[in-house]
Amino acid sequence: MKKEEFQQNMKDRMQQFEDGGLRLLKKGQKGIVHAIFSRFGLVLLLMLLQVGVLWSVFRWFGGLLPHYFGGSVVMSAFMVVYILNSEMDNSAKITWMVTIAILPVVGVPLFFYVKSNIGHNALKKRVTHLTEEARGLQPQPLAAARELAEADPGAASLARYLHGKGGGFSVYRNTEVTYFPGGEAKFEELLRQLEKAEKYIFLEYFIIDEGLMWGRILEVLARKAAEGVDVRVMYDGTCEFTTLPRDYPSRLEKLGIQCRVFSPVQPFVSTHYNYRDHRKILVIDGKVGFTGGVNLADEYINHIEKYGRWKDAAVMLEGEAVRPLTILFLEMWSILREPEFEKFLSVPPHSVPAKGFAAPYGDCPLDGERVGEMVYIDLLNRAKRYIHIMTPYLILDGELETALRFAAERGVDVHLILPHVPDKKFAYALAKTHYKSLLDSGVKISEWLPGFVHAKVFVVDDSEAVVGTINLDYRSLYHHFENAVWMKDTACIPAIEKDFQKTLEFCRDVEPTRESIWEGNVLLHLAGILLKVIAPLL
Repeated sequence: MKKEEFQQNMKDRMQQFEDGGLRLLKKGQKGIVHAIFSRFGLVLLLMLLQVGVLWSVFRWFGGLLPHYFGGSVVMSAFMVVYILNSEMDNSAKITWMVTIAILPVVGVPLFFYVKSNIGHNALKKRVTHLTEEARGLQPQPLAAARELAEADPGAASLARYLHGKGGGFSVYRNTEVTYFPGGEAKFEELLRQLEKAEKYIFLEYFIIDEGLMWGRILEVLARKAAEGVDVRVMYDGTCEFTTLPRDYPSRLEKLGIQCRVFSPVQPFVSTHYNYRDHRKILVIDGKVGFTGGVNLADEYINHIEKYGRWKDAAVMLEGEAVRPLTILFLEMWSILREPEFEKFLSVPPHSVPAKGFAAPYGDCPLDGERVGEMVYIDLLNRAKRYIHIMTPYLILDGELETALRFAAERGVDVHLILPHVPDKKFAYALAKTHYKSLLDSGVKISEWLPGFVHAKVFVVDDSEAVVGTINLDYRSLYHHFENAVWMKDTACIPAIEKDFQKTLEFCRDVEPTRESIWEGNVLLHLAGILLKVIAPLL
């Protein structure tokens, strides 16, 4: 086929692709109706049941009121004892006890529904099997482990945790890491790297939305697929009722692109819906990998503005440490099919001489190990001079809040940058409920005035850093599939700290007073107080 014919053919196919999407969008078929079958649907049903029971008791069975309230007290007391002896996090225990005490008709069925894990036992078994199979594919390079132990025993202990209990993730040398202080910079480099693809392109993102950013990327993906490159796209099922039509995978298949949706919208009888794929991974030929907070939608590159300016962060890896990103993608891709580890991992890792160490890692909500939180707490406990953090959300359990406060109380400069323009008002209100205790312990908190901070960044003592997808909130730390990269002495760490300081120039410093924290917003303050009780459930 001549070049002109090929280009015209691709243009026609892309036009058909876009026209099909527009027709579906005009019909409003983004799958919103399926949201009612989520966990929200179950909670709403139970709330209606609670109201119905109370109304029936008062209206028709007034004489049974003492029995109802007596039974409620007995049930609540039993559940309190049961929950106190469970293995869940203390913050979650308090939440469940309060919920059951106030709304027993809602709380008791909801508790056992969540605890039963209906619908995701098969997922847990499959993910566990894939994780165990993948462990043997990334043995720890002995030279890297030895050099890290000699350079910093504390950092070496974190590396041992990641390779052991943390999931079998190794620390690598020979990896160049580039830091991007925003989605715009990542987007430009991403397009350049996609053009170099020769064998395969793997994309796994929480959000994909049609627009300039995804349109430019899709054009390259379709062209590369036509050239014989193995192109695979995976996104989270929540896109089906927020950004993409339900038939999007079949539309991508027509362009030669393989597509999978993680956990499509499920009926509310399944708790599978509770676990989302929040990862952002792009791998090209096993040589180059991207991760960070940037999804594939126009607000992430400030082509459109939803909540003021969008502040994000990402990293690009070139070299040996790309291998774990490839493995993480293949694990998720293989949940419903045979794994292809050998096909893509049989060749030695690509090596690029570079300074420092890099360890990409993942966090799985089904294995009982909070890897993301453990890494953050370890950095807080080992920080000597400073630990600077950017995060969009701040909904903390007791352990993480204690670690933040203790680091500040022992003289470490603990400084958090959060958004001044929130994307979720309830999350914003909950974040502010933590401000006073943190500020009183010496933690510094600043809010970025131009808009929304979506970056997930830790930088410590000019020597260590984490950039990834893991927020400081319950959903990210407990319920999502996540990933990040821990770095030690890589050349990009000064750039990460420089970005933090530059971002700080456009922030307001929060003082430990009600006026400074809540800025006179009484409703926001009230919402934060009330929502604090059920924070682990949000």
